[in-house]
Amino acid sequence: MRTTGPSAAIAAIVAGIQGQGLWTGRRQLFVRFAAEAETATLYSPEMLARAIERALAAGGFHSVSLSGKDPAGCASFIAQVWSVWRSPLPAVLDGDGQHPEAIAILAGILSLAQVTVTLNEPPAFLERAVETLGECGRLKVDHALVIAIRDTGPDPRKDLPSDDVFARFVEQMHRASPGTKLVVHPAQGAERGPFDRRYATMVERAAAIHGDVTLSMRIPSPIGVR
Repeated sequence: MRTTGPSAAIAAIVAGIQGQGLWTGRRQLFVRFAAEAETATLYSPEMLARAIERALAAGGFHSVSLSGKDPAGCASFIAQVWSVWRSPLPAVLDGDGQHPEAIAILAGILSLAQVTVTLNEPPAFLERAVETLGECGRLKVDHALVIAIRDTGPDPRKDLPSDDVFARFVEQMHRASPGTKLVVHPAQGAERGPFDRRYATMVERAAAIHGDVTLSMRIPSPIGVR
């Protein structure tokens, strides 16, 4: 497909149930930006606006999720989509928080900016995520931080951040934006065994630092989409 002007590679425009974060369980229209090696269709802003509008005509959606691989890296493109068409539903930017500058571009479009981390990322990665939350607070964009414990390996305890790492990050997040809604997701899977008391301890510690903390389970695929 040939296009002129700005374009973006979209892996899918699909209805689904949000699997994690602040709006877990909500039926959303997922606009998934493609990773480098992923099969995708190239859209212009006008083409994508029409495609979203057609998909929303089916009804029954809570919101539009801008997700997939690095949607914030396409902030200027998303702004152009919304300049030719205005969604009747809330829009959420669901990413890793690596483009703090994107919030200023999208502030008038987003109903929610959601940043997801595992706390296993490098320090510079986490610093940019915190900076993104700070930008959301400064520009008065509703925002959430999702700490999603990884599901890799046979023992979920090995994927848990240390108590000190967890507490320091919550403190940094709170200083950057006290209005952040914090959601903590434990590792999941049938092989994980009973709910680990340590997660409750983590939330207790977070709640002593920050006023809005929720512990909840993710909805696994194929029902849950992220």
